[in-house]
Amino acid sequence: MEQLNFRNSARTRAAGSKRQAIVGVVASGNLEVLVERLLPDGECEVDVRTAAEGFGEVWQAVIADFVERRSPGGLRLSINDGGARPDTVSLRLAQAVRAIEGDQA
Repeated sequence: MEQLNFRNSARTRAAGSKRQAIVGVVASGNLEVLVERLLPDGECEVDVRTAAEGFGEVWQAVIADFVERRSPGGLRLSINDGGARPDTVSLRLAQAVRAIEGDQA
């Protein structure tokens, strides 16, 4: 099991008021993402736990692209990966931000 941590600056705070949200299912051979509103508005942190070791550079590129596109300021995202492809990672990250930006449930 490899553990990776990435900290990025974000242009703006993620919209919405939800404190946390979760998307995906790791048991499906995919991944799950827990997103929490814990950080200052200009910061974003992503923690990754993955069984696929040696892909740190790929993770770094996918996360940097995600932060640039979505500007998820104030969010900490925790990823439990079950071998998802980079396009699926991008999709789940976008879904997580969308879920936390949604109306309070």
